[in-house]
Amino acid sequence: MPMSPLIEDVLQEASGRTPRRNAVTAPSGGPAGNAALVAWTGLLLLVLIAAELITLLDVRGLIDWHVGIGVLLVPVALLKTISTGWRILRYYTRHEPYRTAGPPPTLLRVLGPLVIASTLGLLASGIVLIAVGERRSHQTLFAALGQRVDLVAVHQALFFAFAALTGLHLVARIVPAVTLTRGRAGGRLEGTVGVPGSGLRIFALAATLVAAALAVVLLLPLARDW
Repeated sequence: MPMSPLIEDVLQEASGRTPRRNAVTAPSGGPAGNAALVAWTGLLLLVLIAAELITLLDVRGLIDWHVGIGVLLVPVALLKTISTGWRILRYYTRHEPYRTAGPPPTLLRVLGPLVIASTLGLLASGIVLIAVGERRSHQTLFAALGQRVDLVAVHQALFFAFAALTGLHLVARIVPAVTLTRGRAGGRLEGTVGVPGSGLRIFALAATLVAAALAVVLLLPLARDW
């Protein structure tokens, strides 16, 4: 049977066979610079998420690591959301370089907001758990289908939504992201080599990591109740 055009578009982009036309403009690099920042931030998120998943093997025993890495994820996820949102804003406000680069495939445009919502919801619920402590986190919020729902259950439900949605997003984005960060993109797609604004992108990533480290220092002591 013929493949659906919607699915075929995603597979083409996921494999790197149909790169987007990311123009290079000064001083920040324009769409090419934005794509580089999104790619680097995405890969950093991937490393942190993988580390966080490892802590799930023994959450109680690795609770400090689970909380610390979870807090580290927040500023990085916000940078990824802001940089992706900037591209979307510029595209829909008809900024010509971004209009020329074009939008992602339709299915990824539908998936994107769901990925953002589940990611930020998961991280926000984790911060709430830290803030209210273990005892209050297990207090029933409401009952649904005969089951009691507390803050821990909400956090767990958001994790399953996050895992499913982000897994699909990762499959579609990992190859283009690695290609960009290695500076080996060719043809119509610009890599990171020679794209203006590298200093700004490095500063954004460095400032995000500093903010993440400060957040860990401030919030990790609150997790002692766990």
